[in-house]
Amino acid sequence: MGDIFENDIDDENENLSALEDSADITEEGSEGFIFDKPLYHLKLTYSCESLYATAGKNGPLNQGEYVIVPTRYGRDMAVVLGQSNNPVGVKSADVVEIDRKAVKDDLNRAEEMKKKEENAFAVFREKVEAHHLDMKLISVHFLFDEQKALFFFSADNRVDFRELVKDLVSVFKMRIELRQIGVRDESRITGGLGVCGRPYCCHAVSDKLRPVSIRMAKDQNLSLNSMKISGQCGRLLCCLSYEFDWYSEARKSLPSEGIRLFYDGTNFKITEVNPITSMVKMLGEDGRLLEVNTKRFVKDSNNRWKIN
Repeated sequence: MGDIFENDIDDENENLSALEDSADITEEGSEGFIFDKPLYHLKLTYSCESLYATAGKNGPLNQGEYVIVPTRYGRDMAVVLGQSNNPVGVKSADVVEIDRKAVKDDLNRAEEMKKKEENAFAVFREKVEAHHLDMKLISVHFLFDEQKALFFFSADNRVDFRELVKDLVSVFKMRIELRQIGVRDESRITGGLGVCGRPYCCHAVSDKLRPVSIRMAKDQNLSLNSMKISGQCGRLLCCLSYEFDWYSEARKSLPSEGIRLFYDGTNFKITEVNPITSMVKMLGEDGRLLEVNTKRFVKDSNNRWKIN
């Protein structure tokens, strides 16, 4: 794969670092986190953000049920994805307690609010044009249990929207919160299909992903062509982070590309290591190209690789 993918690089001077996530994003673990069982994984349907919660006196809960829960924006409705026995990247401070289960009247009210959100979308665009602001509205949401409206938008630069907020307050007669989001957040909210033909990972799988780096693509022997390793959002594919740990662990017991060893009377150089197929390609000084199963590679007493 490695020798084939080298031909996929269209521009060796391409700035691949622009595809990576910001350096200030930190990955947080859940090691040592002792949580009350059962712990439920919830999702805010309007933004596809996930959160964890204990049921309190409202359990047990079933997948697909709706609940009223405190969020970082205010009290709102969320859908239960199921129980979480092994939470990843969760701190105790991130866990909230569910207020109550949603009843039929709550669900009917939520449907009515969706219609208001559609009207608010049009009003927002009209006000943006009136103020000549360069911003793209992504989503509108009225909090279920509070007099507050959230407007998610994207823009290339910082936007002074103070006058816009005043106009929106005069129209909706409630608290208005505008949140400028990045390209990954936009994809998470709007959704879509990736190059694999499946829904975006950030939209359908999880919004709690570790930062994705070029190193992950290199370690998985993927093409360093930006068109092939980036998603619709223009950033590195989220799925690169899923398999990175497996590749890193698998490579610990395999020889590295570039090392040289003597075999069958000739010096060989390892040109490709494929952990998935468990095969290694070697190019000999005599021009031979061999493909050898990784099970045949062992280390001698000097900690050097050899082939049995």
